[in-house]
Amino acid sequence: MAASRILIVEDQREVSRLLRTSLETLEHKLEIVESPSGEEAILDSSRHRIDLLVADYRLPGISGIELMQKVRGFHPDVKVILITGLTDPKVRREVADAGADAFFIKPVQIADFLDAVERALGLVETILPAEPIAPDDDEETGEKKTLPDLLAGLRQELAAKAVILYDDGGRVLARAGDLPDSGAEVALTVSLMSIFSAGQKITRLIGQEKLSSWHVFDGGAYDIIFAPVGGMHAMLIVGQKLAEEATILTAVNAFSTARGAITQSLSAMGAAAAIVEPAASPAAKPATENVATEPLTDLEPLLKSKKKLKTEELDAFWSEAAGKSKAPTKPDMLSYEQAKQLGLTPESGKKK
Repeated sequence: MAASRILIVEDQREVSRLLRTSLETLEHKLEIVESPSGEEAILDSSRHRIDLLVADYRLPGISGIELMQKVRGFHPDVKVILITGLTDPKVRREVADAGADAFFIKPVQIADFLDAVERALGLVETILPAEPIAPDDDEETGEKKTLPDLLAGLRQELAAKAVILYDDGGRVLARAGDLPDSGAEVALTVSLMSIFSAGQKITRLIGQEKLSSWHVFDGGAYDIIFAPVGGMHAMLIVGQKLAEEATILTAVNAFSTARGAITQSLSAMGAAAAIVEPAASPAAKPATENVATEPLTDLEPLLKSKKKLKTEELDAFWSEAAGKSKAPTKPDMLSYEQAKQLGLTPESGKKK
């Protein structure tokens, strides 16, 4: 299989070098070419095959979109990734309308960039479609961001390593970025779901109408903020210095703002973050409701007997007790028959 040919068009030398170096870390056959201007890129594309064009949105004398259109004149199937230092929502909308395959705002998150490259070139097998370039919310059109966009925006705002949205079963619904230690992700997810479950139980016990708890972990290699998004989803933010006194309020405020938009997006998808309903509050009952207040039967004659108890007598005692009493209401209590099967009764230790 021939090496995929990638043309990087970027007038800032350090950015071009960074992109090239990151591409060289991929374990694929790649031919990487750099060009400092749109004119040179057009000349190269007229002479050589190009599988992927990586270009700055704003180049001297020509825009990245114009370059994309000219290159596609030579190579209609070329994939295109555009990058820019501009944060204007109009730029994002223009890129989306032009038909680029991916779009990144500087500073480019390298892990996301490499993932987009592999997807564009078909170098990885995935059942997930590439995320569309969704424009920012527009007050005039009312268009909304997608979940990945919302998470990516929060990640960029907080300069976080990763932002991940889970459902209450621990499944990842959307994410932006990767954990610093990807090998620990499964263990971390299991632990986080335990926290989420405990939060739901406490919510019911204290009669809250919705799950609203915050968990902040700091002091390690990176900080963690974990909080619910409604009663069926939760969000994790991982990054450095998130929990420091000077930044924690900013992080919490950004989280809260994003949470509202994420809840709306989930609702639009038919996965509304349901409110955790508190448990029904029946009339107060005595704490001893499920505790037997009378003995099962008269134990004293049996226990005071000096003769050695026989198995038949023990069985008869428990049969009589079972006939006089209700079944225990506590799921963690064993019946005599269950104990006998487990080898926990007096005769179990006897040799047969």
